[in-house]
Amino acid sequence: MTKLTLGSYPHLLGFEQLERLLERTAKSGNEGYPPFNIEQTSDYSYRITLAVAGFAERDLAITVEERQLVIRGRQSDDSEGRLFLHRGIAARQFQRTFVLADGVEVGEAIMENGLLHVDLTRAVPETVVQTINIKKG
Repeated sequence: MTKLTLGSYPHLLGFEQLERLLERTAKSGNEGYPPFNIEQTSDYSYRITLAVAGFAERDLAITVEERQLVIRGRQSDDSEGRLFLHRGIAARQFQRTFVLADGVEVGEAIMENGLLHVDLTRAVPETVVQTINIKKG
């Protein structure tokens, strides 16, 4: 069986970057922790919300790396000197990656009631019409 790629279609020119983006997204390996929501807040803005109960602002890092929004969490282990009879709340680290389209910018991040909100905006696309002159050969 032949693998179909975007380059296999003669009418799709210059979409190689999109194909690499799709492959990178498929390989990102995000597990199910922490749970998150993505909502569209207007025609050109979005909000990602992660459930990060137990994490403080200093335990979280938000970066943009090669058109990817990367959110990392690492809690410090403060259990030294404490005796747990049951430990069901684990201090664990995570990394969540979201691939950003061209023109999407990361705005502010807000921590509220154990939820981390990250706002994104997409630039309004300009309508461009270009006329190409035909020369006689």
